[in-house]
Amino acid sequence: MSTETPPRPVETERERIRSRLTAGSRVCCCLDFDGTLAPIVEDPDAAAPTAENEAAVASLAADPAVSTAVVSGRALSDVRDRIDGPSIYAGNHGLELERNDSVAVHPVARKRAARIDEVCGILESVLEPIPNARIENKRLTGTVHYRSVPSAMRPIVRRRTHAVVDRFGGDALEVSSGKRILEIGPSIPWGKGNAVALIAADMPPGTVPIYIGDDVTDESAFRTVEPDGIGIRVGGDEPSAASYRLDSPDAVARFLEWLESITAETLERTVSQASAPAESASGTTSH
Repeated sequence: MSTETPPRPVETERERIRSRLTAGSRVCCCLDFDGTLAPIVEDPDAAAPTAENEAAVASLAADPAVSTAVVSGRALSDVRDRIDGPSIYAGNHGLELERNDSVAVHPVARKRAARIDEVCGILESVLEPIPNARIENKRLTGTVHYRSVPSAMRPIVRRRTHAVVDRFGGDALEVSSGKRILEIGPSIPWGKGNAVALIAADMPPGTVPIYIGDDVTDESAFRTVEPDGIGIRVGGDEPSAASYRLDSPDAVARFLEWLESITAETLERTVSQASAPAESASGTTSH
């Protein structure tokens, strides 16, 4: 049974969030890209993080109390080029995961990459007459963008995409929906939440996981970090597995800056507690 409810504004829940953060020893902060660090734009090639988010992510990535990851539907190489700093990247909705200087690719997705390529090529022809429809071949997955398609023609894009995937993808591929996009990927039970689970499993005990994202594809990641961690939905107050919400990428930047101030306090307290016994012992032996 679904337990999704409208997420609460971060602004009214800061003390609750602070309490959860300070109860841990460190933080693992996982961030979506489009709609979270970068505003949604008509041309996906033009997407870029806001200057404030770029600075906040770089600062967090340098924080010894924080492990920072970007988890995106974009191809790994694409999202890596758009935001620098994190030591961990997941691309293609978690089918690619880069950590510890190595890249892991889901084996089934790798085997079905040729089928993705074939379907994307067919969709290029089938959707070519529709103004502003765009197909993005991300090797392991494909995306049909129709944000700029005239509203009357969007049902045609959806219908033709499903028809092509059903015919040429068979049981190997499936279609899922996002914000004015259709995602085509291997029909396997894998998503951003699985990648976040692998990332979190690498963290030391006492690490508090955070996930911030804005779309349907981020819900599996919210379910992974909740209720022990912190899930934050960017955008409206529609029911979500995330407990909290922020209004926009600009609000994300302000939250990340606040998060760093909390981790700095926590790290300072941890260092003080660790050094106190040593100082006490030193004081005892000097008498």
